[in-house]
Amino acid sequence: MGPDRARSGQRKGHKTNIFAPFGTGISCICNKLGSSCVESSMTPQGIHHITAMCGTPQRNVDFYTGLLGMRLVKVSVNQDDPGIYHLYYGDAHGTPGSIITFFPWPSEYRGRTGLGEAAATAYTVPTGHLDYWRNCLTEAGVAFEEGTRFGENYLSLLDPDEMIVELIESNPDDRFVPYEGGGVPADSALRGFHSTTLWVADPSVSERFLVESWGFRRVGEEDGRIRLAVAEGRPHQLVDLERPEGLGYTLTGVGTVHHVAFRAEDDASEVALRTQAIAAGLQPTEQIERFYFRSVYFREPGHILFEIATDQPGFAVDEAPESLGERLVLPPWLEPRREEISMKLPHFTTPQGVSLP
Repeated sequence: MGPDRARSGQRKGHKTNIFAPFGTGISCICNKLGSSCVESSMTPQGIHHITAMCGTPQRNVDFYTGLLGMRLVKVSVNQDDPGIYHLYYGDAHGTPGSIITFFPWPSEYRGRTGLGEAAATAYTVPTGHLDYWRNCLTEAGVAFEEGTRFGENYLSLLDPDEMIVELIESNPDDRFVPYEGGGVPADSALRGFHSTTLWVADPSVSERFLVESWGFRRVGEEDGRIRLAVAEGRPHQLVDLERPEGLGYTLTGVGTVHHVAFRAEDDASEVALRTQAIAAGLQPTEQIERFYFRSVYFREPGHILFEIATDQPGFAVDEAPESLGERLVLPPWLEPRREEISMKLPHFTTPQGVSLP
């Protein structure tokens, strides 16, 4: 299960709409593409991104860029609640499959990890370089546990908001480009996601959907943990299912994962995956324009919020690749509200020393 995650879950405030994963500004293309684009056996290409909630933005930035050496690839806002940042971290190019994103809510209540959550986010460390991270965490005073799972060594730690982060030593996928500007040697840098661990009350129902509807396959079972793989079964194409004992359902808030998004190569693939979810009796949204990708959301049978996200157009659509994440960017429909939005956002300093907003 990883480091102790006991939480009080004490509410400090409430905004009933703040955790809504989808909203307006919607562009549905299903009818435009038509039924001819839908394939009956479309599979996701792996994890696209994982979105979580954190406390203060500065502490979050310092941990993910300063300690883990990731690139801050985008500073934007929650498109459904634009008075809140949306921070994106990833590899050197912001490659889908490397992206973790956060909504910082400093004044909101702390969440509680539990069933119905993608509870652990794992990154790939190149084979032979886990010692670097063991030494790095020790020097930084960050507590961690270590072990071996499915033949791979790993370290498990908590980020500043007590979200479980794992570093798993594995052979990385070549699509990920190490970021050399984060103070971590390129040969030791994180290479995208390894996997996500879904905590569910009944792993069999989540497995049934993933296998029968989306083409995952079971590739291992160990100590009550089921490992599923999709596509080539490389890192970022792995999902673990686990039913931890003694846990209730998750309480959404700071320190919890909001959703996990899976990769669709293009719009047609996204429509096909959506159609397959509908055929499984689920209720996905229509396609939503997110500017950097297009999204569909639904809850899988274990109550975890899933997203389907397209690989395109990517994070360089509004910033030059060499200067990603160095300023506040807004989607076109929010740009007229820049002054109003900026007044609501807390200040923080980017790794390049730029004070935002």
